[in-house]
Amino acid sequence: MMLWESVRIALRALAANKLRSALTMLGIIIGVAAVITLMSVGEGFHLFITEQFEGIGTNLLFVFPGGQETVQDLNERRTRRGEEGVLTVADAEALQDRARLPDVLTVVPMMRRSVTVVAGDRAVSTQLSGVTPAYPQVRNFYPAAGTFISELDMQRAARIAVLGQTVVENLFPDEPYPIGREMRINGVRFRIVGVMEEKGASGPTDQDDVIFVPMTTVQRLLPHRSRSGEYRVSLIYVQAVSEDRMEAAAEEVAEVLRERHGILFRDEDDFTIITQKDLISVFGQITGVLTIFLGAIAGISLVVGGIGIMNIMLVSVTERTREIGIRKAVGARRRDILAQFLVEAVVLALIGGLVGILLGVLGSAGVTTAIHRFSDAQFRAVVSLQAVLLATLFSAAVGLFFGIYPARRASLLNPIDALRYE
Repeated sequence: MMLWESVRIALRALAANKLRSALTMLGIIIGVAAVITLMSVGEGFHLFITEQFEGIGTNLLFVFPGGQETVQDLNERRTRRGEEGVLTVADAEALQDRARLPDVLTVVPMMRRSVTVVAGDRAVSTQLSGVTPAYPQVRNFYPAAGTFISELDMQRAARIAVLGQTVVENLFPDEPYPIGREMRINGVRFRIVGVMEEKGASGPTDQDDVIFVPMTTVQRLLPHRSRSGEYRVSLIYVQAVSEDRMEAAAEEVAEVLRERHGILFRDEDDFTIITQKDLISVFGQITGVLTIFLGAIAGISLVVGGIGIMNIMLVSVTERTREIGIRKAVGARRRDILAQFLVEAVVLALIGGLVGILLGVLGSAGVTTAIHRFSDAQFRAVVSLQAVLLATLFSAAVGLFFGIYPARRASLLNPIDALRYE
């Protein structure tokens, strides 16, 4: 029997019982729609996380004070060699040696302090970040109005400030760009010279709830020194020359810092280096597992839909027993009967799959719309070709698998018994 003839007969049989066919396809429709919607949400979450980390800068390494050893090991090392787990301005300056670190492009140390800011009759608590003029380039974070810190500001330890959007909203709700206004940080007067563009939240941290001032100003007004008298920094941003050289840059940074801190060959580092690629990779693995998990949960409904197809096909075989007998009597072979009912089951599953794909795309768009309505997150569910193909092939496989038994049962009917069936 020709394949197209089998498809035509299958469509005619399904059309003869429209309501029953529709109810049978409902399980497949729900399953495919759920698979596509949930997988698109997982893909969208992966894209969202990747964009968030790429938005913090380009080819970045984050150097934090403190290693990953246990508290007991750290105390023993402090006893042997003094203070551990500290990064200083001198460390950052050493990392700017292009002769020793050819894969390092830019180095930006940061000093963080929690401060109280007063402007007029308003007061807020926020984070103060002492940085250098290269900070916007490294973090891909630029002023929306006014200027950023200059080299002259660094030399003079100027009392100027650049505000994040959240600080502006809290202190100057009626003035989006308060350039030239004055405020007090921990009682010290500062002049506002710029307002940063909106960066948004990164996890629980609001990246706009910050004030930037020259690092030299923080050293003078809010000093935090190590035991050796050097100025301590909270974090060092290191920008590699290219994405391909990030690992090499990390090795060069580690070598210089180990030498400066007097760390022996077998000792653990008293600092931690995390690359931007490491962060994206770790979260990419998490979101990948999440996507697979969501798809597997949705796939359960496809199995349920397949059971529904088997059930209805068994009913169809029983109802069409006499038809099967007539076909065999006029020369139909077992494989023709088998193919007819298999094609019918697959067609039933594929039609349900196509409707499910449409509903899945609409569901993904609905999720994106709902998130945008109730949140400021720039999230969008991504319907990938992989998810559509997977759902389509899986629905066809479900129809084939659950149609085998009814089709085989139909092909094994004795033609004489089938003709006598009432």
